[in-house]
Amino acid sequence: MSETLKTLTERRSVRKYKKEQIKDEELKAVLSAGTFAATGMGMQSPRIVVIQDPEVIQKLTAINAGIMGKDGLDSFYGAPTVCVVFADSKRTTYVEDGSLVIGNMMNAASAIGLGSCWIHRAKEEFRTEYGKELMKKWGLSEDYVGIGHCILGYPDGKPAPAKPRKADYIIYDK
Repeated sequence: MSETLKTLTERRSVRKYKKEQIKDEELKAVLSAGTFAATGMGMQSPRIVVIQDPEVIQKLTAINAGIMGKDGLDSFYGAPTVCVVFADSKRTTYVEDGSLVIGNMMNAASAIGLGSCWIHRAKEEFRTEYGKELMKKWGLSEDYVGIGHCILGYPDGKPAPAKPRKADYIIYDK
C-alpha cells in the first residue's frame, strides 16, 4: 500500500495532547498541505489562522465549550496549536473549500507523526464579540466564516482504533 493510502486509512482524531509545542517545520508542512487543497475554480478562498498563544486558545475553548453547552470542557483537548480555517462566504464553494483545507491538514499531520482533530463550532465562535475582534485583528472581513479548527500537537497516548467500515458505505451503479 502506498504511504498516502496508508495515512488516509490509518489517521485517527487525537483527543489528548502533550503540552510540548510542535516544531515550526512541522507546522509549516501541515500549513503547506492545507494551502494545496482543492478549491472551487482554484480561487483559494480559505484563510488559515494559527494560534499558539495559550491565553487566546483558553478564551476560544471556553467560548466553544459554551456554544456546545458544556461550560468548563477543554474542547481543544489541550492541543498547543489551534488552526482556524475561514473561507469567503461570497464563494459558492466556501464550505467545501475550507473543509478540504482542514482534511489536507489532518492527513499531513498524521503523515509526519502529529496528532490532529477537527473541532466544530468555529462559525458560531467567530460570531461572538471576542471572535469578531480577533477577525478584525487578523484582517478578515465579515464575509469570512469560520469553517472549523484543526488542532495540532503530539499525541499523548494512542488514539482509538478505527471503527469497522459500514457494509453499505459504497453503492455501485453498474
